[in-house]
Amino acid sequence: MKNLIIDAHSHLWLKQDTSWNGKVIRSLKNGRSIFLDEEVQMIPPFIIDGRNTAEVFLSNMDYAQVQAAVVVQEFIDGLQNDYLKEVSTKYPDRFFCFGMADYLHPGFYEEAQRLIKDGFRGLAIPAHRLLGQPLNGQEMMDMFRMMEQNGIMLSITLDDGDKQVDELREVIEECPQLKVAIGHLCMANPPVTPPWENHSWQEQVKLARYENVMIESGGITWLYNSEFYPYPSAIRAIREAASLVGMDKLMWGSDYPRTITAITYRMSYDFVVKTTELSDDEKHLFLGENAHRFYGFENLPELPYIKNMSE
Repeated sequence: MKNLIIDAHSHLWLKQDTSWNGKVIRSLKNGRSIFLDEEVQMIPPFIIDGRNTAEVFLSNMDYAQVQAAVVVQEFIDGLQNDYLKEVSTKYPDRFFCFGMADYLHPGFYEEAQRLIKDGFRGLAIPAHRLLGQPLNGQEMMDMFRMMEQNGIMLSITLDDGDKQVDELREVIEECPQLKVAIGHLCMANPPVTPPWENHSWQEQVKLARYENVMIESGGITWLYNSEFYPYPSAIRAIREAASLVGMDKLMWGSDYPRTITAITYRMSYDFVVKTTELSDDEKHLFLGENAHRFYGFENLPELPYIKNMSE
């Protein structure tokens, strides 16, 4: 099946050298990092210098026939605005990059203004790491209104369940023209026994009933890592979300590069292509058409399939 494939959730950085909530995140060698004071395999071990660059990602994208990618930001990677501005300038047809301000400290409104003047068309907020700061606080609301007035998109990841749903709903209703992408398939439940015991993640999904709100599935293979490929419960979660808001509201995302320590980049969407639980039309929408419409990508490349030597 030939699909338009766009990755709606990925990350890039030159170096991790930051902290969050008093704990260290720092790049080491051979793809490892100190992450919240623990050594982990952050990226594949063949990336020996710790540089998670656009060029390495593009090589993966070309191989996997992914035409474009949305690059978001996270506090655990540190602010990457300078690098992502370079990426946006160098590869405007392949990447949509979000800027990110330091929302943990007052004054981020002015910082957000500077990022927009620098050319960022979206701002990312890892709201699950705001350490109790409300999304509907005065400075946040001022920023959201400014974003709406300037046509700036919002990429946001909420805390588990419905903890921040009411706050984001207030933002959406106050700024109805603000385009919002909610990440990580709303932190859908990993496999549990009995299954689907906690349905609070669905309250996040229902926010996509608002006209300008979408859901992207970045990190879904991480959420269902215990089950592993071909992630049948992840397919079930996608179907569950679609039953609430429609498949035209959902977008595939990989959470590259962290997820490809366990699987290849192609595998992060191939389980969707091969499932019989979704129709071809649903796959087309989820894997690329919805993101193409939402982010407005143009001049996408033709990426032919390159046969593996081992085939």
